[in-house]
Amino acid sequence: PQDRSIRPLPNHSTQSRSLLRRLRGSHSSIPTEKLQYRDCNRILVAVAMAEAGLFTDDLVSPTVAAALPEGYIVRALRQSDYNTGFLDCLRVLTTVGEISEAQFAERYHWLSRSDGYFVLVVEDTSTKTIVGTGALIVERKFIHNLGLVGHIEDIAVAKDQQGKKLGLRIIQALDFIAAKVGCYKSILDCSEANEGFYVKCGFRRAGLEMAHYYEGDKSKAQ
Repeated sequence: PQDRSIRPLPNHSTQSRSLLRRLRGSHSSIPTEKLQYRDCNRILVAVAMAEAGLFTDDLVSPTVAAALPEGYIVRALRQSDYNTGFLDCLRVLTTVGEISEAQFAERYHWLSRSDGYFVLVVEDTSTKTIVGTGALIVERKFIHNLGLVGHIEDIAVAKDQQGKKLGLRIIQALDFIAAKVGCYKSILDCSEANEGFYVKCGFRRAGLEMAHYYEGDKSKAQ
């Protein structure tokens, strides 16, 4: 007798099939035609979460979006960006390490549950790859009437995309988020060689960076 618990998705479920196609882009071993309905529901929820982004679209600057070159968009980081070159883009900036998809998902979900982390990306829609990224971390303080301070971090642009003002647009987009969520200022660290760039972005020298680096497994962030 035919097993009625295993059936294909109904033909009219266009959204379901679209989401599953997106999922199969990185998990092609999943036999869609053999998925049970309850499995499909779980997968669709997971895919929807992966595509949702770390923050809502109202935090994307319309001015920055309009100023990008044609075919480029700025948006929130998605869990699915593990497969679209996000980590490769960060490797332009510094060492990243060999991060598995499961490790990436775990860190992404931690960030999504922690109010105050805004990681954005610039995507080249013609290739569906990440070509730029930056992050804003919001610090909650007691001073200045429980003020909020934005820390701009991890600005990176793919080497073959430099010269298109993507770095400037990323800074402007992060500045927009900082103002939107109520920060009274944003701060960042940079090398002296990059000081002129950040001055053009509206920043000014304000003190000296000091750093204390820790070595060994016990110092790794949890």
